Amino acid sequence: MDAPLIEFRNLRKAFDANVVLDGVNLTVEQGMVTTIIGRSGVGKSVLLKHVVGLLTPDGGEILFHGQNVLDLSRAERKALKAKFAYMFQSMALFDSMTVFENIALPLKEKFHLPKAALRERVREKMRQLDLRDIENLYPSQLSGGMRRRVALARALITNPEIVLFDEPTTGLDPVRKNAVLRMINRYQREFGFTAVMVSHDIPEVFSISQKVAMLENGKILFAGTHEEILACADPVVRRFIRGEEEETLDDSDWGTNHFGVMRGFP
Repeated sequence: MDAPLIEFRNLRKAFDANVVLDGVNLTVEQGMVTTIIGRSGVGKSVLLKHVVGLLTPDGGEILFHGQNVLDLSRAERKALKAKFAYMFQSMALFDSMTVFENIALPLKEKFHLPKAALRERVREKMRQLDLRDIENLYPSQLSGGMRRRVALARALITNPEIVLFDEPTTGLDPVRKNAVLRMINRYQREFGFTAVMVSHDIPEVFSISQKVAMLENGKILFAGTHEEILACADPVVRRFIRGEEEETLDDSDWGTNHFGVMRGFP
């Protein structure tokens, strides 16, 4: 049996006395959308940053195709990072740059392409994502949905194997939220990248996720398909999926609840 694309084994991370990840075990399969859910502040984005090497674990292992990242040489880690793209929650577009310049930025940083080749590659990606006739505009001149599409074009411009999405629909109304999820679903299928997403959009995000993992108390409380999580009998999972406050349910009925920096690879 082939090793999963990404595997976390007993991953641990603390910031001073605050233990955020306390033995996370999770696999991410190639070509799928894996979505990490959980309450605000439980460490979902911290886990996501470990995937791409923006944070280094205090303990445990991160494996790619069965190989521990910490065992890779510096050159191998650099090559591994080139396979990733990260779509930030804020989109992180530069207001002083045009749409074309924003999308071209990763290419300029990672490759030394002739200007003509760079221009053609950016324009081709813009055509693929239906971003026509806006290359000379600035982010402030675009709608929110269009800015997200530009951010996605920038994430995909290097043809990454893995794209990380950190709350890609934060602050959107339900119509635009679903439009962004459909966009991610469409282009994930079209380009075939593996997606790892952090999201609060339940149950909307389930429709595009082949795997859902719930993070709670520093551990993965549940991992499986969206059909399985909807049928899960765990009271903490059920409360979260239903959006119910802890005190709205009787503990005698459900059981006691126990809710209780950027760096590259070293």
